[in-house]
Amino acid sequence: MSVLTLSVSIPSLKPPPCHDTNLDNCKKASTLQLAVFYGALYTLAVGTGGTKPNISTIGADQFDEFHPKEKAQKLSFFNWWMFSIFFGTLFANTVLVWLQDNVGWTLGYALPTLGLAISIGVFVTGTPFYRHKLPTGSPFIKMAQVILASIRKWRVPLPNDPKELYELGSEVYEKKGNYRIDSTPTLRFLSKAAVKTGSTSPWLLCSITQVEETKQMVRMLPILVSTFVPSIMLAQVNTLFVKQGTTLQRAVGNFKIPPASLIGFVTLSMLISVVLYDRFFVKIIRKWTKNPRGITLLQRMGIGMVLHTLLMAVASVTERHRLSVAREHGVVKNAGQVPLSIFILLPQFVLMGVADAFLEVAKIEFFYDQAPENMKSLGTSYSMTTLGVGSFLSSFLLSTVSDLTKRNGHHGWILNNLNDSHLDYYYAFFSLLSFTNFIFFLPISKCYVYKAEVSDSIQVLTEELKATRLRESNDKNAQ
Repeated sequence: MSVLTLSVSIPSLKPPPCHDTNLDNCKKASTLQLAVFYGALYTLAVGTGGTKPNISTIGADQFDEFHPKEKAQKLSFFNWWMFSIFFGTLFANTVLVWLQDNVGWTLGYALPTLGLAISIGVFVTGTPFYRHKLPTGSPFIKMAQVILASIRKWRVPLPNDPKELYELGSEVYEKKGNYRIDSTPTLRFLSKAAVKTGSTSPWLLCSITQVEETKQMVRMLPILVSTFVPSIMLAQVNTLFVKQGTTLQRAVGNFKIPPASLIGFVTLSMLISVVLYDRFFVKIIRKWTKNPRGITLLQRMGIGMVLHTLLMAVASVTERHRLSVAREHGVVKNAGQVPLSIFILLPQFVLMGVADAFLEVAKIEFFYDQAPENMKSLGTSYSMTTLGVGSFLSSFLLSTVSDLTKRNGHHGWILNNLNDSHLDYYYAFFSLLSFTNFIFFLPISKCYVYKAEVSDSIQVLTEELKATRLRESNDKNAQ
């Protein structure tokens, strides 16, 4: 963030100013200027990859699974965590955007840089008071051991009795503060890693618990894939939706609305939806479902996907209306301003916020909740991965559709001049894509088996240990 601020502040690092409406006539940024700017952006991306999965994970880890009140509070944690994230986003999309448009980019970037520095100080100050989980080794190595051992023993038959598979003693798990997971019939091929063949190498023999942890991460992969398309929809907010806003009338009295500020309506609707969901919807619906969350996490994600389908359909209809008005007033070829208020885009921004309240919150909670205890950060990183993949896929689809629709002399759907484009077709395509993804999501969500509650698993382990010690005590007394 510091380098990003410098790149818009120091004259030698900024590209030369240009006021020509035809960008092709502007002088391009130098290699150094591009290197500094993009270097800062990619450094920010790397930093975000390290913080986002772990901030939510360490936050959720502060709740004790064995304390009834804290366990109940944890069910609302991700709602309010996302609330705080979007509250910051609201400031960015309103105050910061206005400052960048009307005061300058230096102040616009300097303020979040200062805010980040303060947040680091808050984090460091609070670190001694957090509940910390001890590191247990790389989850990637553990998963690689299971997969490789299974492949190397692919011809070895599985025993009929799962108790014949290799497992560590209960005392080992108690000492490490972990819990044991019983063998499950799903993904049986991976269970071969726990078949005893005489070797004790961790790359040839893995415990049932290690195998089941790997299975849990693998079982989430189809759900992970199904979230790529919703992330593509989310990427449209910061790109095409804002680009549409630049073509419309933005004046409200003497105040001119920055197009990027419309994203604030996504944030506002999301904030309101989260509060209503957590305080009212859950309390009402769980009377019928008997589920502490009201509905399951996958059901919540499914509702978000349906809303995405509706959202893109609404965006397509709105864009068709905008294009018809552009044609009526003869501003198609000259890319002039369309005599429509920017607020006609409000429904699609609001719907995106409501969809986020369902899908994005449920997504991050699902991948955290369903990941093994020793792989929570990796599980949370699944939800962050979908955002990155969605952004890349969005860029790929934009360039691919733009290229394909211009072939053989056709006009093309996506041009620099939006008044002469066909974004309505593109949004209709996204609505169909989102609906197809929802159809893909239905069977895999229905077949998904949720993992057992942590507290239940440890309770079983504790009872087994008590029974073992009681037997040992009775044996000693008998002797």
